[in-house]
Amino acid sequence: MPPGSRVIAAVSGGSDSVALLLLLLDVADGCGFTVAGVAHVNHGLRGAASDRDEAFCQALAATHGVAFESCRRDVARLAADGRVSIEVAARHARYECLTEMAATLKADTIATGHTRDDQAETFLLRLLRGAGASGLSGIRPRRGRVVRPLLDIRRGELLAELAGRRQAYRTDSTNRDVSVPRNWVRHRLLPMLARQLNAGIVEVLARDATVLRDESALLDALTQDTASRLIETASDGAIHLDALGLRALDPALARRVVRQAFDRLESSRFRGFDHVEQVLAVARGDRVRAAADLPGVRVERNGASVVLYNRETSSRPASSAFRFDLAVPGRTNVPECACVIDARRKDRAFRELVAKQALGGDRDCAIIDAGAAVAGLAVRSRRPGDWIRPLGLRGRTKLQDVLVNRKVPRHERDLVPLVVDARDRILWVAGHVVSQDARVTDRTRSVVVLKRIHCGEEGDEA
Repeated sequence: MPPGSRVIAAVSGGSDSVALLLLLLDVADGCGFTVAGVAHVNHGLRGAASDRDEAFCQALAATHGVAFESCRRDVARLAADGRVSIEVAARHARYECLTEMAATLKADTIATGHTRDDQAETFLLRLLRGAGASGLSGIRPRRGRVVRPLLDIRRGELLAELAGRRQAYRTDSTNRDVSVPRNWVRHRLLPMLARQLNAGIVEVLARDATVLRDESALLDALTQDTASRLIETASDGAIHLDALGLRALDPALARRVVRQAFDRLESSRFRGFDHVEQVLAVARGDRVRAAADLPGVRVERNGASVVLYNRETSSRPASSAFRFDLAVPGRTNVPECACVIDARRKDRAFRELVAKQALGGDRDCAIIDAGAAVAGLAVRSRRPGDWIRPLGLRGRTKLQDVLVNRKVPRHERDLVPLVVDARDRILWVAGHVVSQDARVTDRTRSVVVLKRIHCGEEGDEA
């Protein structure tokens, strides 16, 4: 907050943010910056209590002669629409509102009341979620126009300051709800660690976050050169990663490059170790991982690139449909599914193969009557209205129902290869179901063995 800057205080009405406002007012003149106003976000989660918080903050601003701006968001609806937690939706709405209010008050800096206790809680939450060194560096003292002046101060010190000033503040009853992960860490885990291991656990964790933040800054600089070669930002905001180049990197460097790609998406959503590994799996073409849905991000393999879309800000085009002729014998590459479909005719010893299939053998292998392939086969993606007559069941079933019953994730359903005959009837839902229309019977004289081979696997003889 350099001399001449205009700062708004993000005040919820709680003890930390109220103390933030008072301390900023104390030092503003001496430091040469101006407190441009109080900014309050009403999340609408507690009805009348939320409105009373807003009224309290407005009165507090009036008492100290500073401007007041408020912003309302229906966080519950935003969480439902975005299919995210209340906490994630609230954080996103909060920073969006604060940015708008800073513009209204002509402020260049937004000050929030995060404390050293918040830093320790964030460190533990990210550690338990599998974050790497960058994630464990915790809350940054400054990120863009947002600053956290109280990050080296304990919550207890602020409470003592307010008590000494006889300053009232609001208490949010939902902060005691230990079903919320941060509240559980605050009220259960940290006190237990303090009792059992180290009374100064908050200081230890905050110090570790600082060390990791400094080391992360150095490693980020070392990673930047590699990232500049492997990452491109498209005109629509999508991030393109060179899949081959990413696969050639040392795993530690590859993970950092993926994290830089996440950072370029300009999303506030947290993504941990497992999310990074899913991107690397898409780059490798592991199994059917040609795509993945992460918090706020869609990841897809597109030719030689892994593409990351920010679902909060970009309009990603629908996945392209595909259809390829399937020669018998022959192999057909299906890049959209990161696999190859192998088709071979077998004239002898097929009964043993049928027996193996009936016993639940390789789910990536199917055996069909060669008569169903006489006029030709193809492999394609699903279409609206698709149906199949599953082997062993009466009548026909919607393909959608088959995929749901088989617990195929929604984002992977377009990536399941379908082998169809010349009449476009589905004969095999790869990895799942064979059709009655292609069943092997006592009258079958030859069969076609179909095998799905995932990219990166050796194609064993069927």
